[in-house]
Amino acid sequence: MANAFFQANRRETVALRRGDDMKVVKVFLIVALICSVYGCAGMNSTEQRVLSGGAIGTAAGLGAAAIIGAPLLVGAAAGAAAGAVGGFVLDEVQRR
Repeated sequence: MANAFFQANRRETVALRRGDDMKVVKVFLIVALICSVYGCAGMNSTEQRVLSGGAIGTAAGLGAAAIIGAPLLVGAAAGAAAGAVGGFVLDEVQRR
């Protein structure tokens, strides 16, 4: 009887920890979003295009790596590099 009580109590504690973990993740994501918005305020057009190209490239690289089964870190790095270079080239082309 006592063993069943401890097992049920343990399950509730694990469930509470999962809920607390999700709260921490949500708070972290909100803080990261706020910091990214304020961090981009003073950028010139070249910096903005390189950063947005890198972000878009990262997302595309992650998606492609997930689809083909490659390591996600490699896909994200390759996509970020390609996107950042693409953003820089696009800015240079539009300046002329």
